[in-house]
Amino acid sequence: MITPKLSSMLLGTTKPEELREWYRKALAPEYQGEGPIDLGGFLLVIEKRDDVEAKNNEPGRMIINFHVDDFDAVEAQLKAAGVEWLLPVADRPSGRFGTFADPDGNYLQIIQFNK
Repeated sequence: MITPKLSSMLLGTTKPEELREWYRKALAPEYQGEGPIDLGGFLLVIEKRDDVEAKNNEPGRMIINFHVDDFDAVEAQLKAAGVEWLLPVADRPSGRFGTFADPDGNYLQIIQFNK
């Protein structure tokens, strides 16, 4: 049996240029170009769609998680990009978590698991 490798995600939006710029600024400041944004080998494709609302009405349905090795550095990068935490950054038994939202209301998290 073959297990497919998850390697990209299509994020539909009514404002692709704005959303692409937000993701670039917040998570991939070195990214240049118009195509998919490379997020550590995972490609984020942002596309204008007519079948989605301007805001995600159920943002908790799917949360995009980014596992990081240096939480403080990524937290500083996100703050510099103007990201606001939905909840205060939390130290949990399994590690450190920070939850925020993109301009369309989709939830994202950075996580640094304890080793």
